[in-house]
Order: sequence, then C-alpha cells, then structure tokens
Amino acid sequence: LEIILPVLIFSLSLGYGFYKLLQTPNPKLQTNIKISVIQGNILQELKWNPASSDFIIDRYLNLTVQAAKDKSDLIIWPEAALPVVLEEEPLYYEKVKDFVQKNKTPLLFGAVTLRDNFYYNSALLLTCEGKLLSRYDKLHLVPFGEYIPLRKILGFLETVVPIGDFIPGEDYTVFRQQDIKTPQPPINFSVLICFEDLFPGLSREFRKSGADFLVNITNDAWFKKTSSPYQHLQASVFRAIENRVYLVRAANTGVSGFIAPSGRIISLVRDETGRNIFIAGYKAQEISVGEKKLSFYTRYGDAFYFIMFYF
Repeated sequence: LEIILPVLIFSLSLGYGFYKLLQTPNPKLQTNIKISVIQGNILQELKWNPASSDFIIDRYLNLTVQAAKDKSDLIIWPEAALPVVLEEEPLYYEKVKDFVQKNKTPLLFGAVTLRDNFYYNSALLLTCEGKLLSRYDKLHLVPFGEYIPLRKILGFLETVVPIGDFIPGEDYTVFRQQDIKTPQPPINFSVLICFEDLFPGLSREFRKSGADFLVNITNDAWFKKTSSPYQHLQASVFRAIENRVYLVRAANTGVSGFIAPSGRIISLVRDETGRNIFIAGYKAQEISVGEKKLSFYTRYGDAFYFIMFYF
C-alpha cells in the first residue's frame, strides 16, 4: 500500500493534467481580444531622474504609436511607466490622456499616485476618450523597496525607500471593460503589480472576483542582466496554469509577453537578434477569454496539498 497509493495519486494527477490539456474550449463561449504590450527599457538609474522624464515619456509614446498600427483593443505599459508622481506633476498625466484620446485605444499603465498625503503604486486604465475608468492600488508591497517594516526600529533605513513609504491598496480591483473599445460580451481583467504574481492567493482572489485574464506589470530593471527576469516570468506561468487563464506581462526591461492558460509561452517581445531583456519594443497578441468556470485550484487553493500533508 505504501507504494501503490503514491503511484496511484501520481497517475491520477498526471492523467487529470493530460485530460485538461486536451480539452478544447467552446468557441461559442470565447471572445477574442488583441492586446499590445510595450517594453520601454528604461534603466533604473534613469527612471526617477527628473532630467530623464521627457525622454522616458517620449519613449513610451513613440513605441505606442508603432504598436497602434496593430489595431489592438488594449495597450499596456509597465509598472511605474510614468516617470513622475501623478498628482505632483499633472502635465505629464495630461499629455498621456491627450495622446490616448488622439490614438483612440485604451491604455493601462503603471504610475505612483498621491492621495491624502499617501503614496500608492498604482495601475490606471484610460478609456479611448482619455478618461480614467478605474485604478488599482498594489496590495502586497515590497519590504524595504516600497515600505520599511518596523519603522520605529528600522527607521534609519528610510533612505532605502527613495520616494517614501507606500500604502497598500484595499480592494481586489477588477477592470471592467464594457465602457471601452472591446468586443461584447464585456471582458474583465485584474492587474498584478511587480512581484505580486509570486503569491497564488492574490491571483485566486482576482479570478474569483471576476477577472477573465490577468496582467502583470513590472519593472525588473533592478535585476540587471541576470537570470532573475526569467525566474520572475516563470512565476507568471504558474499563476496562468493555476487559474486556467491567459496572463499578459508588460515589463520595463523584460521579459514581456503572453502566457496561455496551459502555461505555454505564446510570444515575447524580442529584438532582431532574439534578445528579450534590456531591449525596447512591443508585441501584439490575440487571446481568447470567456471561460467562466473556475479551476479546482482557484476554488479550493491548496486544499489538495493540505490533504496530502495530513495523510
């Protein structure tokens, strides 16, 4: 029994996986949407340098003009793509809104926002008219990168957080696209900012709240030219598989691209030599959404693991 039971469990798990991979979604229940991701490739030493602000915003606008030729339904910029605090330098925000209105394509972008004297790491969705439709404030902050834990004891480390302590958001925001240029029925999605795709519970809650697909916007310039950007990409692969949804990534310096519900990486932003980190570019990809049935993992989380641990 000690041998048979583990073999049986392994076989059932493997068989279930093959069964799910061979299933074909009902095309009548699917809606196609084309998305473009922009990879700005802004070096970390330039990102918050005031002298680089115009260069950075022009880089994103120029890449977006090129991406707009693909006639996408949604364009996505990475985390903190806007190189200023939104409310402190509103002229840059107005420039983006005017651009979106002229371009006539909805834009999701990352920015640092300031409200009631508190900073947030946010994702904002502008309609094709350049109006703010919705905003998500990052829930899971990076210790020592976005806030100082135990500040009364470790306050001397405040220089590590260059802008000041961020405040976590409170809502599992679902961006509902019925008011922007998308096919019917409405398509809903949620955003994971930075390393939030490392935490399965966040993705599960977004999916259970109604997200049809997930988006990860991140910086990753911190990692330099190491294996870390690729390791971060693999975290997104797991979130796509667990929730059986597409996951779209827009990373400042890479890796940006599209992951299928099976975990297969469909396409990535690359240059002519095949490189996908520390290059500027964009990629358009059509994805299918509409499967409202939640996966076992989305519904029950790590219940299977805890059952196995008990036995």
